Amino acid sequence: MISYRLGVDDLADMRFACSPLLETATSLWALHEPSAHVLHLPWIRQTTALLRDWPSAELLMALVAPEVQWLPDFLTPRPASPLPDVDEELSRVRATPPRRAVADVLRAYDGRPLPPVLDRLCANPRRLRDQVSGAIASYWEVAVKPHWSRMRAVLEADMVHRARLLARDGAAAVLTGLDPSAEWSDGVLRLRVSSYTLDYDAEVRGRGFWLVPTLFAKHAISPVSPDEPPTVAYPARGVGTLWATTPTPSPRALEDLLGKPRAALLTALVSPTSTLELARQRRVSPSAISQHLATLLANGLVSRARAGRVVLYARTPLADQLVGRRL
Repeated sequence: MISYRLGVDDLADMRFACSPLLETATSLWALHEPSAHVLHLPWIRQTTALLRDWPSAELLMALVAPEVQWLPDFLTPRPASPLPDVDEELSRVRATPPRRAVADVLRAYDGRPLPPVLDRLCANPRRLRDQVSGAIASYWEVAVKPHWSRMRAVLEADMVHRARLLARDGAAAVLTGLDPSAEWSDGVLRLRVSSYTLDYDAEVRGRGFWLVPTLFAKHAISPVSPDEPPTVAYPARGVGTLWATTPTPSPRALEDLLGKPRAALLTALVSPTSTLELARQRRVSPSAISQHLATLLANGLVSRARAGRVVLYARTPLADQLVGRRL
C-alpha cells in the first residue's frame, strides 16, 4: 500500500497535469501485456508492426520489470507544468545522474534478475542512461507522437472534469475517485496497489501533490521510491473513445445556421480543446479562432474551463444536439 499524508496547505496546492513522457513510458505496458489493454488493441497492432526488428525494442521492453511491471522512476519525472513539452521532459531524462539511473532500474526490478541487455548496461551507468534516453526519445517519435493530439484531448478532458469535481464536491471526492481502491481519511490518501509489493508511507510536507491522468494504467500508480516528488497517476476517463472512428457527417444544415467557419469549428470540438490547438488543426490564426469561439460562447454553444494556464473550450449539450442532427 502507498500512503500520502497531506496537510491543509498540501490539499490547497494540489495540481493536475498531463505528461507526454508518462504516456510514452507507460504505453510499454500495453505492448508487454496486450490482453490486459484490449481498449488499445488498434494502437498495439500498429505499434508492434512498426517496432518489429527495431534495434532498441529489446531494451525498451526490458524496462518493464516482469511480474510487478514497474518502470524506473527517472523515465517518468513529475511534470514541471500542467501541460509540459515532451522535449523539456526528455531533457530531464538525459540529465539524470548516471548512478541514479542504475539505482532506479535496480529498484524497479525489486531484487529480480536483470535481463542481459540491462545487466550489461548497468555496468556502465552513463551508457545506460544515454541509451535508455535515446531509445525512449525515438520510441516517442514512432509510437506516440503521431497520436499525441488525440491522446492529449482525452487527458485534458479528464483534467477539466476533475477540476470541476474539485470545485463542486471538494478534495475528498477527487482523491477517492482516482481508483476504486483509493481511501481518504484523517489527511491520509491510501492506494492499494493490487498484489504488488510496493509499500511506503510518505509525507507531502510542501513538496507539492500532483495528479496526472494516464491512458495506459490499469489502476492508480505512484513512483517506486518514496523520495520522489509526490505524484499519483490515475486511469483517465474516456479511454474507450480514444481509438474509435466515426463517420464525418454532412455539414450543410449547420453551415446554413452558423456559417461554414463556425460550423467546422463546432464540429471539431469533439473534446475540450485549447484555442491554440484549434488554430493548429484548422490552420488559421488564434485570433480568428478566438473571435468565433466568443460568438459561440455568447450563444450558449460552447463552454470554457481553465486547466492550469490553458483555457479549454467544449461543446454544450445544445451544441451536441445541433451537431447530432446533421447525421
